[in-house]
Amino acid sequence: MNTLTTHTRRASRIIVPTALAAGLLLGAAGAASAHVGITPSSTDAGSSSLLTVAVPHGCGESPTTKVAISLPAELVDAQPTVNANWTVEKVVQKLDAPQKLADGASVTQRTSQVVYTAKTPLESHLRDTFVLSVKLPADAAGKTLYFPTLQTCEKGSTDWNEIPAAGAAHDSVKSPAPSVTVAGAKAPAGEHAEHGAVDTADPASTTASSTGGAAVAGWAGLAAGLAGLALGAAALVRTRGRKA
Repeated sequence: MNTLTTHTRRASRIIVPTALAAGLLLGAAGAASAHVGITPSSTDAGSSSLLTVAVPHGCGESPTTKVAISLPAELVDAQPTVNANWTVEKVVQKLDAPQKLADGASVTQRTSQVVYTAKTPLESHLRDTFVLSVKLPADAAGKTLYFPTLQTCEKGSTDWNEIPAAGAAHDSVKSPAPSVTVAGAKAPAGEHAEHGAVDTADPASTTASSTGGAAVAGWAGLAAGLAGLALGAAALVRTRGRKA
């Protein structure tokens, strides 16, 4: 057995497992992106937040015609952002009894759903996003708010409404409802400056389902690192081969 063959076999022991691991990582990231998910711009209790609902294909090869986003009971209203490809309407629900808000005002009805209807059906190989402006309740710190979303297509539909069991992963159910976990309210900026206080809200408690930008970036970084390792091993084989 010559020296080049020996080096090649050693390198293959590195390259093959590395390639397989990278493939598994990319596959997992792709599976996660197939779910409807929410990316919050802010999730502090009592804050105003822009929630971006990302909608991928959900009915096989059939184009999407309508997306109905249900609001959790903790929210009274949502202001939808205009999307040029869709018409939008708010479904209003009358409350059984008046509900008192944090500012002392009372309401007798709430927005229960925001419905986007496609002007041109969204093809299965494309995705789109819908942005809602909401006011997160001041008393919702530590809660996970779910936004069940019904994706209707030309043929069939997918109801993203399943809620994982307590302590279970978001992907433990087939069609998880998009969700946002509300963190503790932040102290005013002046209070931080005056007392030198440190924000104790746990960054790990600020999560979004599905397919947040940070999670995608993390998967991509891991895959890139493994790919770099494989390229380094291949370069080692070529270098030793030339020396031999």
